[in-house]
Amino acid sequence: MKNHRIEEASPLTRPVVLAFGGNALLPDPGNPAAQVERAEIFGRALQKLLPKEAGIVLVHGNGPQVGMILLRIEATKDRIPPETLDILVAETQGSIGYLLCRTLRSMLPEREVAAVLTQVLVDPEDSGIGDPTKPVGPFYSAKEAEALIHKEGWRLKEIPKKGWRRVVPSPRPREVLEMHTIADAVSHGHIVIAGGGGGIPVSKIKGRLQGIEAVIDKDLTAGLLASDLCADRFVILTDVPHISTGFATSHQRPITSLDEKTARRLLDSGEFPPGSMGPKVGAALHYAMATGCRALITDIEHLDDALARRDGTWIGD
Repeated sequence: MKNHRIEEASPLTRPVVLAFGGNALLPDPGNPAAQVERAEIFGRALQKLLPKEAGIVLVHGNGPQVGMILLRIEATKDRIPPETLDILVAETQGSIGYLLCRTLRSMLPEREVAAVLTQVLVDPEDSGIGDPTKPVGPFYSAKEAEALIHKEGWRLKEIPKKGWRRVVPSPRPREVLEMHTIADAVSHGHIVIAGGGGGIPVSKIKGRLQGIEAVIDKDLTAGLLASDLCADRFVILTDVPHISTGFATSHQRPITSLDEKTARRLLDSGEFPPGSMGPKVGAALHYAMATGCRALITDIEHLDDALARRDGTWIGD
């Protein structure tokens, strides 16, 4: 596996990696125009995170966006051949990347901004391919979910307090194929949108790259990028201000800090579900162990307090 880490960079120029979910950009799947306003909110968040000398990598999710495309495919599958998940991830990398580039160039005219079409190598024998866990698409009621299971043959899973979502295969990322390009751009202080939707899943089969019918978890890809880039800071923005044990139960307790040993123990015990908080904690732990730095998990509304250590969850020793 190639290594493009930029350890020789000084602490002032080491990049920041910021991951955020597709739901953060598209909170209402029925209102795609709301993505523009949300993109501007993220632009303002970047101004808090980004030192003038440093580059930044933005890793966005695409669950609602892919879900909307899948609904269109279901509605037209008798007339138009359906596209595979790797193609859909590529499509959303282009559409969301364009939106973010346009917004950030307007808000930060002094910075160079580029979206990189990103392929991520996965193992075709990965256990995640046979055990779908990655949520995509909008939330459904229990009645709607039951109908989709019978009509479309989808796998759906209940998300506590939110509803039901479709789940698809999600193998672990092994290597970001465009890593050299990304590392070079951030070493010059540029803003790079990469690994969108976790990256386009590809495998080498008989010496040739082929797309895989899966969706990679974007937090795991972001953690891989942050580790390989030796990022000075790794932030995961989600829909809660901090992680909790006993989530959605009467025993729910907030966590403000997790050392590596405790994070590993809670992950291994199944405290954090694989389709939601599990990959975020896993990605943060991978980064902390690889770099010796601490990762932050919070939401955008509490980012200021989290950076000041008044909220959020920090992971690492």
